[in-house]
Amino acid sequence: MKIRNLFFDLDDTVWAFSLNARDSMEEVYRECSYDRFFRSFEHFYTLYSARNVELWREYGEGRITKDELNRERFFYPLRQVGMDDEVLSRRFAERFFALVPTKTKLMPHAREALEYLAPRYNLYILSNGFRELQAHKMRSAGVDGYFRKIILSEDIGVLKPHAEIFHFALSATQSQIGESLMIGDSWENDIVGARGVGMRQAFYDPNGRADLPFQPTYHIHSLLELTELP
Repeated sequence: MKIRNLFFDLDDTVWAFSLNARDSMEEVYRECSYDRFFRSFEHFYTLYSARNVELWREYGEGRITKDELNRERFFYPLRQVGMDDEVLSRRFAERFFALVPTKTKLMPHAREALEYLAPRYNLYILSNGFRELQAHKMRSAGVDGYFRKIILSEDIGVLKPHAEIFHFALSATQSQIGESLMIGDSWENDIVGARGVGMRQAFYDPNGRADLPFQPTYHIHSLLELTELP
């Protein structure tokens, strides 16, 4: 069947989350004078990043809440250097969440690809991100107008790669599974999740991962390759 519906992950597929988050984190690090506690920004960010990955995994498994995730990931680095100051970590988090959705960096060629695809397909966002941030990010970066609908895991309390979020997205957009394609940079969340419900997948892999457990429908290294879709 012809592809008519494109479901995009947002973070690090369209919006350059890793770059924007790091820029925001470093800006707040300096505003809050965190150099009082850490050897360098890299020291702080290494501690934060490692724990953040673990916490997102726990959140995805339903073992912690969104509030627990956000509290712990900002408090953890301070505790590691002997600073038991939760007020400071909350201030850092509040400033970070205010700043990060104003950042505008996109993944390479994202705007060109969306410009080409939007008149030809139905474009949707399917993301595990938080509602208060995702729409703001898209507006700041000027890509919100390309998408017909934003579907978030918070809408039903289930994260990718669980089948329920994909079925919900298809239902919410009145899309047929055989006419739909999931595009994302997360192998587990986007590719394994979509394959599990019988949806075609495009693995966006700008860094050239070699150890793929199976061959996705499309394996792309540039978003411009999406302009060659049938």
